[in-house]
Order: sequence, then structure tokens, then C-alpha cells
Amino acid sequence: MVSAVTIALAGNPNSGKTTLFNALTGSRQHVGNYPGVTVEKKEGSYLLEEQKINIVDLPGTYSLTAYSEEEVVARDFLVFEKPQVIVNIIDASNLERNLYLTTQFFELGIPIIIALNMIDAARDRGIEVKADRLAEFLGVPVVPIIARSGYGTRTLMEETVRLAARKKEWNPKRISYGEDLDSTLLDLEEKIGSANFLAEVYPTRWVAIKYLEKDQQILERGREENPALSFELEQAVDSVSRHLRETMDTYPEAMVADHRYGYIKGIVKKGVIAHKYDKDRLYTSDRIDKVLTNRFLGPLFMGLVLFGLYKFTFTYSELPVAWLEILFGKLSSAVEGLLPDGYLKSLVVSGIIDGVGGVLGFVPLIMFMFFGIAILEDSGYLARVAFMLDRIFRIFGLNGSSVMAYIVSGGIAGGCAVPGVMATRTLRSPKERMATLLTAPFMNCGAKLPVLALFIGAFFSENQAQYMFLFTMLSWLVALLVAKFLRMTVLRGESTPFVLELPPYRFPTLRGLFIHTWEKTWQYIKKAGTVILGFSIVIWAMMTFPGLPDSEKEQFARQRQQVEAAFPAMVVGGENVTILETEREERNRQLVAIDQAEAKKKLRYSAAGRIGTALESISSLAGFDWRTNIALIGGVAAKEVILSTLGTAYSLGGDNQQDDSLAETLGKDPGWNAVKALSVLLFISYYAPCFVTVICISREAGSWKWGAFSMIFNTLFAFLLSVVVYQVGSFFC
Repeated sequence: MVSAVTIALAGNPNSGKTTLFNALTGSRQHVGNYPGVTVEKKEGSYLLEEQKINIVDLPGTYSLTAYSEEEVVARDFLVFEKPQVIVNIIDASNLERNLYLTTQFFELGIPIIIALNMIDAARDRGIEVKADRLAEFLGVPVVPIIARSGYGTRTLMEETVRLAARKKEWNPKRISYGEDLDSTLLDLEEKIGSANFLAEVYPTRWVAIKYLEKDQQILERGREENPALSFELEQAVDSVSRHLRETMDTYPEAMVADHRYGYIKGIVKKGVIAHKYDKDRLYTSDRIDKVLTNRFLGPLFMGLVLFGLYKFTFTYSELPVAWLEILFGKLSSAVEGLLPDGYLKSLVVSGIIDGVGGVLGFVPLIMFMFFGIAILEDSGYLARVAFMLDRIFRIFGLNGSSVMAYIVSGGIAGGCAVPGVMATRTLRSPKERMATLLTAPFMNCGAKLPVLALFIGAFFSENQAQYMFLFTMLSWLVALLVAKFLRMTVLRGESTPFVLELPPYRFPTLRGLFIHTWEKTWQYIKKAGTVILGFSIVIWAMMTFPGLPDSEKEQFARQRQQVEAAFPAMVVGGENVTILETEREERNRQLVAIDQAEAKKKLRYSAAGRIGTALESISSLAGFDWRTNIALIGGVAAKEVILSTLGTAYSLGGDNQQDDSLAETLGKDPGWNAVKALSVLLFISYYAPCFVTVICISREAGSWKWGAFSMIFNTLFAFLLSVVVYQVGSFFC
């Protein structure tokens, strides 16, 4: 095999970049973070005969300016990592808009090949893009592809390898920005080149353009490296800015964007595009949007879609979830029979199987939920949800940009608050961003989903989809109300306008749906097998040690002896020859009752039990007992730990004598009822985010104070809500 080629996939959001990445890499991919930041980085590989191609999937961006973290990450990767080739994915039906990013790649000078994607969708809209003419005018290879079907992808990789083999030097393209800016650029270039200013990393002309655009990241780096020269460059830019305002009522950044679009229009008008139909006609996507994004029909349809998603998930996952519960029950019984009594048996059965099994048992439900969400996302419907909710969000001091952060966090149950918090980087208003990242954890993330499913299944089993829908709507309402409260108090300020480019509707491919579903499900399984397993073992140890004092053990031993003494026939030759069947049953019942009493007392005596018991004086106001307290404390680490902790607590407490599932055990416990379950559910929905989310909030907000605020404020709010619901509900029940 020859040495590997490293390429980067780059393009606008919704250009089909992820689809192409999945089509090329399939299972040969892994996810990580870019150095120093937490924007997700996907890497994979593609084999072209003997040639291995390493592929890095950059964040989808509209430009390479420093407006958002994704844009900075994308351009820093290109500049510092220097991939051999950029594969720039362009939506053929939206050529001009997509070529804007291409012009910025040209200005960097990095070798580039264009993947002209979705040529079938463009053809359906009567648009024909002549790839050969586009390649001729741009001066780079252009390969028509259909990422969904794989058409053209091999040719694309062959062209990419050929381009990489040429080992071209970076050759920045010079685009004209008008006489005023061009002359200023020449002046800036000369000063930058003479002083070798930032030249080790960036092309000279590119640095000059960034000074014209007042790119904050480059300005800060320039001020650090050479404050005097940086000041001189900024003065020159200020001078041309004043001139442009006085003569043309514009400013350099707008002028640069205008000329980039002018450059693109100049190319497109040279017979690159042929329109079969009138350009102003309504396409199928537009016709669908007239109904689905209608002011009145749109929200109604959105509600039906969400309800349909939950109905689909709970209906079709019920049977496989039951199979897994039976499987873990049988596994627990088998291990009980194989291992001798002792700590090892207790750890395996109560700590691992009952703890982690309670989390893994919901894998089918997670799979069905993610499959449904993948359909909504890949079809382009989720972008419409953001568009429709913009008007509502404005009432609460936010805008449509916050919608995607909420959705990613679990606005449609199953997301994750960590990427949701990071998604707020696209918000330009700092106060809207803070309000969004503090309230995004209120959504029903994938970790809360199995917990909600457990309690809803145990206490509201006849209307599971309806209750899940209700809790989803409630999470949005609570998040918006809290956001409004924050925007009226500590985060006051005006809302900013929101502009969203709606992608055309597409039929999702089965391959894409399966890959997206498997990625999320595998993350869930991996978390259960690592983080949750670790916490389950720690919590088992806290629930097991210290054991009961000898005096307590002797007391329970004496009780057993008294019961056995009351039924002497039971010990004659190991055979019951005189005792009645009813007496034997009574003897066993009394012995089981003693075992359960001892297990409960041992659990209460443990380190975790003492903590849970100490909190009961306060938590009982919301209906939480000491075992629930232990589980909720564990849930701060990760919400799935609530399930594993409850599973371990009821297993060690001796309450599960018939291999019942945790839901069945809770349903039979006289200490639980629907009001208490509702109170617990509300607390779990809104109390402190998990540790990883808190760390993420602190990093994104730039201060640990905001992380601490989210833990304290959320927990107090959730507890007060639970107290009100439990006290009022108990009054009527």
C-alpha cells in the first residue's frame, strides 16, 4: 500500500457533506474533538485500490470568517494541518450561494477539487450545471456526483488522488475588490511581506484581506506578534473605510462580499448554468413549504409529526424492550445459581447486571427514536421547525437560531445537551447565546429518555406516547419561560434578527438513516458499557459498605432460628413428612420477610443509604424517599445512572424476588404512586445538568460561575416545582 493521502471535506450546511462522508467512509470512521476546542471532528478512510485516503469532515460553514467557532475551526484546520486537497461539496441547485465559500478557499490558495453534488435534484428543478465549463473558468477539477446513491464518488476520489500526487504549492487566487480596496491591499501586502508579518502561517494577501474585513481572530494575533505594525495596518483600513463611507456609503467588508459575488456571477453567466424552466417558478419544495410552514397549519402539522414519532417509537420498541428485560432477568438468575454467596456475586448480579442491564434494556427504544429523528433531519424538516418557531421564540427574548440548539439538546427527545450547548456558538448576540445555553439542558436528552420511559411505562402505561409528547412540550415551555426570566433580569437586551436558508426536501436513503441511527445508538451502548458501568460499581460499593454490625446480624440470625424452630418437621431428614403445605408456605414467607428486612437495613446502613436518609427530611416534601435521593445524586454524573442506581438499590434491598423488571418492581412498591412518579419525573427533567454539560457550559460561557449557576438554579427550580406538584397532587389523591 502506498502512503496515505489526507484530504478535507468542506462545504455549506445542507450541501450533502455528511452524506458524502458517510458514503465514502461507511464504518471506517471515528469521532473526536478538534485540538483545544470541543467542536466534533469526524475522521474516516477510503480505499482506492492500494491507495488509502484519510478523510477529515470539517464543520459545515458558509464562510471562513471568525463569526462562529465552526468557521474558525474549519479555517484553522486548513491553515495549520494543511491537508493535501480540499474536496469542496457544492449543491448544484444552489450554485451561486455555495461558490461563496469556494472563493475563500481560492484566497487561501489550497489545492481544491469541487464535488458538484445533487445533480439529480438540480435536474428535477430544470437546472443543468455544465461541469466542464465550470472547471474551465474556475481552474480546478469539477466532478458531478450524487452522494446519496454513490454516483460519481469513485471518479471524485480518483481525481482527488491525482491532484494530491501533483503536490501543488499553495497558490492564492487574486480576486479584484475594486480600485479603492485593491490599492489598499497592495499597500498592506507590501508592509506585511516586508515585515514577514504572520507569514509563517498565512498567505500575505489573505492576511491583508482579513485586516480589511476586521477579522477579530487575525487582529488579535497580529497585535500580539507586532503591535506597531498591526496598529499601522488598522489605521490604513480605517482610512479606506472612511473613504468608502463618504463616497459610496458602504464599508470594506460589504465591498469584499459584493465583489466575491460579482466574481461568481461573472463565471455563472458564461454559460455554466442552463435553466429549463422559468427561474421564478415554484418548485416542489416550495409548494410543500406553503403548507408545512404555513402560519396556522405549520405548528399543527409539527405537533402531529412529534406525536407520530413517539407513537412509532413506543409501539414498535415495546416487544424488543420486553425481550431484553427477560434476557437480563434470566442472566441474573443464571449467575445467581452459578456463583457462591458473597461480595463477587452481589457485585455481578446487583451492581452490574441489574444496574447496567436497566440502561441497556432501553437500547431498542433509543434505536427507534433515533431512526425517526434521522428521517426528520435527513428530509430537511427539522430546518423548517426552526423557521416556524422563530416568531414564538422572539416573544421569549430569543430567535430562531436558538431552536436548533434546543432540538440538538433533546427538543425532540433523544438529543444531547453537550452538542446543544456547543451549537449556541452560531448565535451572534452574547446575551441570547447565554440564555440559550443555560436553558438548553431543560430539553429531554437521550440520557433522560430511558428514565422517562421507565416511569411512564410503570405508572402511565396506557398512554405512553401521550405522556412523552406532554413532557416534550413541557420541556420547551419551561425552557422558554426560564429564558424569558433570564432575559428580563440578568441577561437583558434586544433580540437579533434571524435568517435561515431552508434546504430542499429530500428522500432520506436507508444507508444514511442506518448510519445515523447506529452512530447515536452506539454512543449510548458505549456510554452504558464504560461510564455507567464505572458509576454502577462505585455506587454498588457505596450501597454495600460498611456492612451491618455483628450485633445486628446476630439479631436477624436469631429471628431465623425462631422461625425454623416453630416448624420442626422441616428439618427432619431434610424431608417434610408431617408439616402441612400451608405451614411450609408460611415458614418461607417469614424467612423471606426477614431476608428483606435485613437487606433493607443493610442498605440504609451503607454510605449511600446514610446520605439518602439524611436528605429525606427535606426531599420528603417532594415525595422522594432515601433510595430515590441516592439515584438522583448519581444522576448528576449522567442521567442514565438514575436507572442503574435504582436497579442496584432495589436489588440490594431484596425487593426483587421474582426477576421482575425495574418498572414492575417500582409499580408493585406501595411507596410509589402516580403523583410521586410525576414529581420525580419533573425533578429529573429540570434539575442540575450532568457533569459533562456543566463543564461545557462553563467553557462556553467563559466562567465556572455560570456552570455553578446552572447547577444551583436548575436544582432549586426543579425541587420547588416537584414540591408544588406533589403537595397539590397528594391533596387530591
